[in-house]
Amino acid sequence: MIAHILPLADFTAPKIEYSELSPLLVVFGAACVGVLAEAFLPRPLRHLVQLTITVVAVLVSGVLTGMLMNDNKELIAAQGAISVDGPALFTWLVLLALTLISVLLFAERSVDGGLSAFAGQAAAVPGSEAEREGTAAKVEHTEIFPLTLFAVGGMMLFASANDLLVLFVALEVFSLPLYLLCGLARRRRLISQEAAMKYFLLGAFSSAFLLFGIALLYGYAGTMSLGGISDALSTQTGGDTILLAGTGLVAVGLLFKVGAVPFHSWTPDVYQGAPTPVTGFMAACTKIAAFIGLMRVFYVALGGTRWDWAPMMWIVAILTMVVGSVVAITQTDVKRMLAYSSIAHAGFLLTAFVGLAQAGNGVHNGITSTQAVLFYLVSYGFATVGAFAVVTLVRDAGGEATHLSRWAGLGKKSPLLAGIFAFFLLSFAGIPLTAGFTGKWAVFSAAWTGGAWPLVVVAVLSSLVAAFFYVRVIVLMFFSDLPADAPDVALPGWQTTSAVALGLAATVVLGLVPGPLLDLAARAGEFIR
Repeated sequence: MIAHILPLADFTAPKIEYSELSPLLVVFGAACVGVLAEAFLPRPLRHLVQLTITVVAVLVSGVLTGMLMNDNKELIAAQGAISVDGPALFTWLVLLALTLISVLLFAERSVDGGLSAFAGQAAAVPGSEAEREGTAAKVEHTEIFPLTLFAVGGMMLFASANDLLVLFVALEVFSLPLYLLCGLARRRRLISQEAAMKYFLLGAFSSAFLLFGIALLYGYAGTMSLGGISDALSTQTGGDTILLAGTGLVAVGLLFKVGAVPFHSWTPDVYQGAPTPVTGFMAACTKIAAFIGLMRVFYVALGGTRWDWAPMMWIVAILTMVVGSVVAITQTDVKRMLAYSSIAHAGFLLTAFVGLAQAGNGVHNGITSTQAVLFYLVSYGFATVGAFAVVTLVRDAGGEATHLSRWAGLGKKSPLLAGIFAFFLLSFAGIPLTAGFTGKWAVFSAAWTGGAWPLVVVAVLSSLVAAFFYVRVIVLMFFSDLPADAPDVALPGWQTTSAVALGLAATVVLGLVPGPLLDLAARAGEFIR
């Protein structure tokens, strides 16, 4: 048999827009370099080299993203697989900024006797002789830096995916490193490993839902492209059952990453068990990437069926706000309280997401849902990383003292630290003159303009409930007696100091002068098809 060879003229080389995709390429390239550095460099050099590679890559990628934003780049790149538009570039820049702050926390070694927050040897059995030897030798897991780069690269790709298959690949690229990072806590390793296992099993389960939904949507539309699915909705007359089933399954996979009820059960356990710097990174960055990915899929691909999926999202938004706010009241651990707080914030964001769906093709007078969500994610992200950075500094003999009873009287022991944490809590509560107030005003305004005023009413009532448990912590810190066995407040290194300062500065500035960022979010525009 003679093989048939196609003429050269019949082959069209794919067109890859390398300049527009350069921020992604820099991050993934640096992650690969970090893997090689881990394999070949002697152990004493790895920490400094890995930190340098990570910081340089994040800064270079941020500069390239800023240049693309300045040029107002908008195109569908990589043969229709990646959207380089305003919301994507805005998200890339925010993710890189928060990653830089988080990496500073990862590199901190002065608050725990010269050791980082990460286990020296992940394979060592907790409490074993191998673990004690690694701790004594101050062995470190410098693999956390390339893992972080892979995670943020996956988040950037997820937020800009214009193809369902690329969306799924990006989800796995940023999820797998997070599963590993969650299990690497130096202190309380069994809880950390349990958190990683729960996150992995539930994450794999949600990924299966997402993949099955993608398969059904492909069966309906005959394409993985978000724009192609949108076109199929306007031309096809049958197959509604497959479409609705696929939409529901995709929603399950995406809402899991958002942390929305009833797909939230992993959040408190993982937030509590993961190393606190990883918790801050994950709480801020994962939510940002997941929300933008959710909005892109439902606005671009499934916008034509918004009257079918909007009722489901209404229910999810209400449940998320109510459960997150009410259950947070019962928490006795600071990290679990912040976890349920993040669930409530996901509900507030969903109000704006659903609001635009009720408005039809968009909001023409007033703030848009995309603009509101982008601003809210920025204000929430900086305050979250700053709050978890503060948590790393309240310590006793067992490590971080996260039980709320241990924070009693903290305002008398360290007024500055307690005051900073109180300000972050007030921002979460949406008190005026904080970034959180402007963020909530933006998402509630967008939802009201879009016709989702019942959701706004529920959101306001949930915010009042949430304010109770935030104020309760503030009262505990400043108006309770300092116990005799009060935990110590560790003296932070420049890394943690910088992370707290940047988070605080962003929260203050965005509360007092929100206009420039709101304008920048408005200029980002809407998702392109």
